Amino acid sequence: MGLSPMKELLLEAQKGRYAVGAFNCNNMEIVQAIVAAADIEKSPVIIQASQGAIKYAGIDYITGLTKLAAESVKVPVALHLDHGTSFEQCIDCIRSGFSSVMIDGSKHNLEDNIALTLRVIEIARLFGVSVEGELGKIGGTEDDIVVSEREAFFTDPIDAERFCSETGVDALAVAIGTAHGLYKGVPKLDFDRLKEIKKRVSTPLVLHGSSGVPGEAIREAISHGVAKVNIDTNIREAFTEAARKVVIENPKEIDPRKMLGPAREAAIEVIREKIRIFGSNGKA
Repeated sequence: MGLSPMKELLLEAQKGRYAVGAFNCNNMEIVQAIVAAADIEKSPVIIQASQGAIKYAGIDYITGLTKLAAESVKVPVALHLDHGTSFEQCIDCIRSGFSSVMIDGSKHNLEDNIALTLRVIEIARLFGVSVEGELGKIGGTEDDIVVSEREAFFTDPIDAERFCSETGVDALAVAIGTAHGLYKGVPKLDFDRLKEIKKRVSTPLVLHGSSGVPGEAIREAISHGVAKVNIDTNIREAFTEAARKVVIENPKEIDPRKMLGPAREAAIEVIREKIRIFGSNGKA
């Protein structure tokens, strides 16, 4: 199969009351792991590329790898820009062949965020590309974007209603207590806020910073309208731990395949586990 619009995957998830996993890629092995896990679990899946991934691998390599991977499986695969911070970057990804982009205008005031999101949507619609927006700031670090705990703030349900009404965005990332990167403790999600947002908008909601969030909390968030769940840190942890184990046990090993092969297998298992938590297994 070729690349699928993310909007289609999320609308189906919304109807079925499950969520589609959006997994960040950094190299070929992680791309392979994402589609292999989705294929085994018969699940739709979203491959995400952050700004850091694009700088590291190059936009054309990411697009080429993902398209090839999507064609090798029978499950729907979307390719999504994670935390695009400018109109120009979103257009570059659309031009390259991404089937979805996120324009993160959360650092702007509401009016400017709406205006920026509308600019991206105007172009994206011409090419059948889905658009995710964001309201509120999600704590932690996402490559070049850093939000301290002091600066982080939650999504206002009234603002969410206006944002979705005026933009017609395909997905909305909301800030309800998650954070990018490693958690110092167990995160506490504001489910009452999430319920209020869901009452006001019909747009599929997105949960960022979900690595480290307990499975039961993720399932509850899905029951209140979350249709896309982002995972990055847990994949990195499993991948690097497996590669590190090979090097420690075989310090003279010089074959990258002997390190990256086990790392890929470890990533597959983590992604399969997340897919089952999200309830998207068997939904392709």
